[in-house]
Amino acid sequence: MVTRSRLGIGAKWARSLLLFGLCLLLSVSCSRTSPNQPMATDGRIVVGTTAVISTLDPADANTIFANNLLYNLGDRLYTYQAGGTQLEPQLATALPTISPDGLTYTIPVRQGVVFHDGTPFNAEAMAFSLNRFIQNGGTPSYLMADVDQIKATGEYELTIRLKQPFAAFPSLLAFSGLCAVSPKAYEIKEGAFKANEFIGTGPYKLDSSGSDQLRLVAFEQYWGPKPANSGIDVQFFSSPANLYNAFRTGAVDLAYQNLAIDQIRNLQTGAAQNGWQVIESSGSGIDYLTLNLNSPPLDKLEVRQAIAAVMDRPLLQDRVFMGQIEPLYSLIPTTLPAQSPVFQTAFGDANTAKAKALLTQLGYSPTNPLKLEFWYRSNLVNDQLAAITVKAIAQRELGGMLQFQLNGIESTTAYRNLDKGAYPIFLLDWAPDFLDPDNYIQPFMECTKGSPETGCQDGSSFLQGSFYYSDRANQLITRSRQEQQPTQRKAYFDQLQTVLVEDVPFIPLWQSKDFLFVQKNIQGALLQVTQKVPFWTLQK
Repeated sequence: MVTRSRLGIGAKWARSLLLFGLCLLLSVSCSRTSPNQPMATDGRIVVGTTAVISTLDPADANTIFANNLLYNLGDRLYTYQAGGTQLEPQLATALPTISPDGLTYTIPVRQGVVFHDGTPFNAEAMAFSLNRFIQNGGTPSYLMADVDQIKATGEYELTIRLKQPFAAFPSLLAFSGLCAVSPKAYEIKEGAFKANEFIGTGPYKLDSSGSDQLRLVAFEQYWGPKPANSGIDVQFFSSPANLYNAFRTGAVDLAYQNLAIDQIRNLQTGAAQNGWQVIESSGSGIDYLTLNLNSPPLDKLEVRQAIAAVMDRPLLQDRVFMGQIEPLYSLIPTTLPAQSPVFQTAFGDANTAKAKALLTQLGYSPTNPLKLEFWYRSNLVNDQLAAITVKAIAQRELGGMLQFQLNGIESTTAYRNLDKGAYPIFLLDWAPDFLDPDNYIQPFMECTKGSPETGCQDGSSFLQGSFYYSDRANQLITRSRQEQQPTQRKAYFDQLQTVLVEDVPFIPLWQSKDFLFVQKNIQGALLQVTQKVPFWTLQK
């Protein structure tokens, strides 16, 4: 199952950039514009965000906040336990029965469930929903590319057959877009999407949809525990400053995505005095450097190792992000048990001696420096600040032996050119489609066509702009996807992370933190590891 990269969880909103020198002192301004007018709530919960969504159709939605809305409007076969990464049934009544060859999944589904339009839910409706997700050809349809057949084999029994084994498939079925939708309200037809509607089985119904707000109402016929509130008003703000001021003045009950660094810090500082709740969680998003192995001198392992050695994650954490990120030493985040901090063991942080030794070995010196282009997304100020800091770190630690030449480019253009080999080094981020170590390894390290001589010519590392080819990595990925036994599967991921640090095609830098700000009169606020906020637990 080749997963196309979904790069750029982005939404790190642009703000003024002041002078930044080698002393690494940062100053980010905070505008003070008036917030949007608050909505009349009548006891409802108001959630404010600066996120932008273009569609609520689960077959075509693939952004974090759109998936958060689908998480609350719809149900999937599986979901995650509150506050954890343990998979549990939702519309399914049990974890799947898997055939010995790992290809056939038999899933019992729940009885007594109805859609928002009154249509009864059964296995046929679930099969319709999943087949529509695949056949309508929306943005996230690639996730189910290796599904061979989906059909109801009983009124309340669903059978899914894969083209090849994929041990993480149950976790994939928890993806928000794979929710059940009413067969009476939707059709299976390529390109047939309903951007402003949603009819599923979740605890909320979509009451109205507009460019600046959404109105959700509690679904009275919901099969599970009823929401603790009568409904949710989602208010979209045009800027982080507007959202920030709206929360400070009480115009919104919750603020989620995407406040600026200093705004988050100010709300944290003022929480005790104002009674605000600050909910902080290790996120599932990661930021990393992709290294183009087809771009000399990055084809030399020692060069890549020297770059890895000079990185200083704690400095980025403290000086740039004010503690709002966590250092990351693997592509797999710390929230998953399979994570192993291999880059910390091999290189540490700001390992000047190791970096100098590697560069000296290759003939580089302050008078004969290694010069490398370092690209970042110019529309994301946080990326710009991080790039400037990395450049300053290299200059300070290595005395000019390694010089990064910074180049910014707009995100859309960058993603379009990654697989063309245009960028030697690029600072990128990644948000998983489903919470499993496979979704942090396969989308980076797998190559479906290539060789050690040519590099990767097709597959995940090609799409990432790394062009990394490793037969060993390919074999380990295949074995990890075939292995159902958790201990052995983790052993494969241990080996894959060892390959990662031995070959250095990517350099992990930091793991995101998620923040949810809540007014003092609101109870039941939660922030999941999956970046989801359950609305149904909120109450005044």
